[in-house]
Amino acid sequence: MGRPITDEVVTFIFFFLSCMLFISTESTQPPFSCDSSNSVTSSFPFCNNSLPIPQRVHDLVLRLTLDEKILQLVNAAPEIPRLGISAYEWWSEGLHGVSRHGKGTLFNGTIKAATMFPQIILTASTFDENLWYRIAQAIGKEARAVYNAGQLKGMTLWAPNINIFRDPRWGRGQETPGEDPMMVGKYGVAYVRGLQGDSFEGGKLQDGHLQASACCKHFIAQDLDNWYNFSRYTFDAHVMKQDLADSYEPPFKSCVEQGKASSLMCAYNLVNGIPNCANFDLLTTTAREHWGFQGYIVSDCDAVAIMHTHQGYAKEPEDAVAATLRAGMDVNCGSYLKSYTKSALEKQKVKESDIDRALHNLFSIRTRLGLFNGDPKKLEYGDISSVEVCSQEHRALALEAARNGIVLLKNSAKLLPLSKIKTTSLAVIGPKANDSEVLLGNYEGYPCKNVTLLQGLQEYVKNTTYHPGCNFVNCTSAAIDEAVDIAKKADYVVLIMGLDQTLEREKLDRTELGLPGMQESLITAIVQAAPKPVILVLMCGGPVDVSFAKENQNIGAILWVGYPGEGGATALAEILFGEHNPGGKLPVTWYPKEFNKISMTDMRMRPLSSTGYPGRTYRFYNGPKVFEFGYGLSYTDYSYAFASVNQDKLHFKNLKVNKATENGSALSIDVSDVGSEVCNNAMIAVKVAVKNQGEMAGKHPLLLFLRHSSTMDEIPRKTLIGFKSVNLEARESTHIAFDVKPCEHFTRANRYGSLVIDEGKYFLLVGDKEYPVTVFG
Repeated sequence: MGRPITDEVVTFIFFFLSCMLFISTESTQPPFSCDSSNSVTSSFPFCNNSLPIPQRVHDLVLRLTLDEKILQLVNAAPEIPRLGISAYEWWSEGLHGVSRHGKGTLFNGTIKAATMFPQIILTASTFDENLWYRIAQAIGKEARAVYNAGQLKGMTLWAPNINIFRDPRWGRGQETPGEDPMMVGKYGVAYVRGLQGDSFEGGKLQDGHLQASACCKHFIAQDLDNWYNFSRYTFDAHVMKQDLADSYEPPFKSCVEQGKASSLMCAYNLVNGIPNCANFDLLTTTAREHWGFQGYIVSDCDAVAIMHTHQGYAKEPEDAVAATLRAGMDVNCGSYLKSYTKSALEKQKVKESDIDRALHNLFSIRTRLGLFNGDPKKLEYGDISSVEVCSQEHRALALEAARNGIVLLKNSAKLLPLSKIKTTSLAVIGPKANDSEVLLGNYEGYPCKNVTLLQGLQEYVKNTTYHPGCNFVNCTSAAIDEAVDIAKKADYVVLIMGLDQTLEREKLDRTELGLPGMQESLITAIVQAAPKPVILVLMCGGPVDVSFAKENQNIGAILWVGYPGEGGATALAEILFGEHNPGGKLPVTWYPKEFNKISMTDMRMRPLSSTGYPGRTYRFYNGPKVFEFGYGLSYTDYSYAFASVNQDKLHFKNLKVNKATENGSALSIDVSDVGSEVCNNAMIAVKVAVKNQGEMAGKHPLLLFLRHSSTMDEIPRKTLIGFKSVNLEARESTHIAFDVKPCEHFTRANRYGSLVIDEGKYFLLVGDKEYPVTVFG
């Protein structure tokens, strides 16, 4: 028999249930410090929001004991009750919507979902900075609303991912804005400004106050996750100074200098033998001293631990702690600093001043977020409520992004758009056509409302039949006969093929560039049997080699939809049936299968003719392509012309090139020798005339490139120097202005990492038009 229930047990049960009720009630309140109801703690100077933030933070850090300091150095920072400081979780995610990933976000209260925008690689294909900014604004506003509802334990979102998409097999390439460093940097700036509450032009933030904190990651040269026997945890990326300077670093430099990012995340991998999170030159000299970074630096999760456990860089745990703190890292995603910082101090491997420096950076951000100003509901951003989450405005924005991002890759004989009246039946075939989760990509949250691509098409054609075609996306077996049978009976066939998160994601890089398994065989069989040319829709983050489809006359149209978010189904249907004119352009080169022979571990951007190494990205790659960077069709045609190119302010003409250096056969001048006065005044004012020649209105990204006449390996084949998106009605024309700055746009890095301008002929390129410009007279 069991023991009788005593009065003490009853009392304990009552107390426990009361606590649970209290916790449940309190969970609807956002965590905050400096509660005005506590007369003791609210009187501390760090709670006085009329004082400058550095003074407030200095006061706070002085009040902490050593043990309290150490516990604040990890992502799950505990409360400090005696000072009225609440607990704080640094790790939340918001890549393309408030995410369910990370430790800080809970969808277990009144808010069950958030707006899920397209995965970044598709949003990037709009080439629309203002759209990127508006999306980030919406994410920041929804994050603050979730925080105000007590379901977000911190306002630090670890996004955006601004590593360039260097290798097409990278599983996380889908998270990035593509392969061009300038474009990726502009995306980072737009995202950071929007999320943090800045204006699109910058400079709006008052007293440094943040709506949310953005984190530019992964600093630096991390674009390999798990490829054959190589892991991001141990990979030592051998990167030349040249490639660091003009490929890997520029997006982060822009994110800091122009975006004013409040956080950087140092990456797992080593670069030239040094782990990123232990690299003083990278974190302190480059980011803080050269770029003026003011914020906190966080390790990728467990990146401190792996220096000891995986990399062997640190002989003891304390060595890893000391290396990161001395390098300039501030907070450890993980627990290593909590476990070993005190023993590192005792062994004199780290100083308390290193800890204090980190704490100043951390508490400065929490203060800028308003978290030491009392109840945040009563202060700035406190009135952002749950009505902002999944608002009609934000959902319409998600649809707009998907519409304008989808790329039309082929449209033979103008198969598209289909007629809503004449299309009597559809056959939709594909293993993920009736799956809504696949539309979200990774780092996803719970969407407001998610509709499968099949359901989106059924809204237009009620007589729509469906067959998965394959057992799974990897298509190890295919029901070809069954799929062919329904294809024969339909007016049109829509094949939805490609990849999903089982084939490309964080911790999983691809080992092939073609469609997986039997997908190509399935497509070919259906194409042969279908009564009319079929439509191929590709859902994937990384590029796939679909040369067979590009060349097959019975595949009339190909569209790339990326992972289009919760508005993706509607966007695809609207495009197929002519309610929207596609205008997206590829933000990454689509390579042939043969590129798979190139090792993913080779970090060189430039080709090497003597060995046959083809280089990477459209700027340097000299091999065959399936589709070019910037490629994308429309239902209408656009024409271009250089209306004017004004070089009157280009003072380089009379500049004597007296420090030219030999790079093979090319002469170049170091930009630092030009001088800031000349650089600031040198400009080429360019106006491009663009006309919609067709009968359908469209939104059109205009891409301006620069080409040097040299074919040397050192010099880019061409470089994107500007882009703007314009809406044009049928037959409408307009002029688009670009300010071209030679000290910025004409530069490349030499082998020593210095930015140089090459002598020789340059050409501005837009569409099929080019215009010669002169730099040196």
